[in-house]
Amino acid sequence: MDAQRDVAAFEFRTILTADVTTDDRARMHALFDANYRQANHPYLDKSLTALRHAAIAIAADGRAAGFALGDLRVLDLPRLPATTVAMAGICCVSPDFRRRGLFGALETRAMAAGGAMPAGRILTCGRIAHPASMRTMAVNPTVVPRRGVELTPWQREVGQAIADAYGAPAFDPRTFVCGGTGVPIGYPVMEIDVTPEEWIVFEHVDRDRGDSLLGLAWRPDAPEGW
Repeated sequence: MDAQRDVAAFEFRTILTADVTTDDRARMHALFDANYRQANHPYLDKSLTALRHAAIAIAADGRAAGFALGDLRVLDLPRLPATTVAMAGICCVSPDFRRRGLFGALETRAMAAGGAMPAGRILTCGRIAHPASMRTMAVNPTVVPRRGVELTPWQREVGQAIADAYGAPAFDPRTFVCGGTGVPIGYPVMEIDVTPEEWIVFEHVDRDRGDSLLGLAWRPDAPEGW
């Protein structure tokens, strides 16, 4: 069965995070716990106030199979007025329903919930705590940060603006590290093998402190001078 048919087996609900019910929140916390050791529930709760939409997948037997947070905004970024920005948030999929295309399906629904994705240029972004989560973005030739490539002043300015939009408590434009609150966001229950090269851009990320790396990439291409 291909991924598209797998996804069709689930019911999807897309809601405003402001309308998340007590039951919805409990389901999200349970999925968070299933994916992370020392899952930081206050971090998830704060994310529900920073991003406007949540997508929840429900299996045929009524169990919550996964959720994602996201947003689609038009922001005036440095030298880039009225830029469409797709902001990915935390995504958790139940171990019972992995490898069925849910991660991408949930993230896409959460980010696009505010309206259809426009056909023009979009800046996609996310706060990432593990190199495996950056693999899809890393293959995009416009991605920053990139191993061995120094960030430009313009990229740093845009990074700061996006970190502010996420409500990051701290941001280092030299490394693109979003500083944490002093406690871990959580540690993946399922560790994924990554290469030493993939860790390089994460060298300043302190997971024990709750840090994450801000990743940015353009679709279909970057503006001139990026």
